[in-house]
Amino acid sequence: MQLLPWEKIDTVLLDMDGTLLDLHFDNHFWLDYLPQCYAEKNGLSRAAADAYLQPLFASYSGQLNWYCVEFWSKTLDLPIKQMKRDTAHLIDLRANADDFLAALKQAGKHTVLVTNAHRDSLHIKLEKVHLEPLLDIIVSSHDYGYPKEDQRFWHSLSQQIDYQPERSLFIDDSLPVLRSAQRYGIGHLRAVLQPDSQGPDKNGEEFIASTDLLSLVSNL
Repeated sequence: MQLLPWEKIDTVLLDMDGTLLDLHFDNHFWLDYLPQCYAEKNGLSRAAADAYLQPLFASYSGQLNWYCVEFWSKTLDLPIKQMKRDTAHLIDLRANADDFLAALKQAGKHTVLVTNAHRDSLHIKLEKVHLEPLLDIIVSSHDYGYPKEDQRFWHSLSQQIDYQPERSLFIDDSLPVLRSAQRYGIGHLRAVLQPDSQGPDKNGEEFIASTDLLSLVSNL
């Protein structure tokens, strides 16, 4: 494992779903629970619902609407926010995420949550996992109108918080998002190897990937 040069890092930018939180909740919600609800509501077989929904979801990948509770509630005529509350028992931290954040706080690092999650989803999740005391700032891309895949997100972030991109670490499970941060000039990048605790490892491709967040602060 390649150790991080913590003496060169002041700010830690952190994704939420798949990085601090187990992506199992989101995968279950979007790939299983929602399609089943849609099938039942519209009198479709599950296969027919999947055949309709999967290309529809793919067409919005990387766009702000993909992450928008209001957009999908209107598009699918489903109470997405309430459905998320109904399945909130599945929301959980990734292993050692709280200890990782506590170590960063103890070391005096500036910790910023940067998520594409809609504020409605964010509130439901933070009610369950109580991360706010361990974070300095919480930013949703919906606040800016651009997802993290868009360079305008990073420009907007730099206008809100005082940080040096080259002295910042960003951790995410999305390769397109990591590449966007890299293009903007974020100096230190790490990918998440297993964002879903019940899913397979991902290929980090050009980025160093790790599973255990706590291992990243072993030399802090």
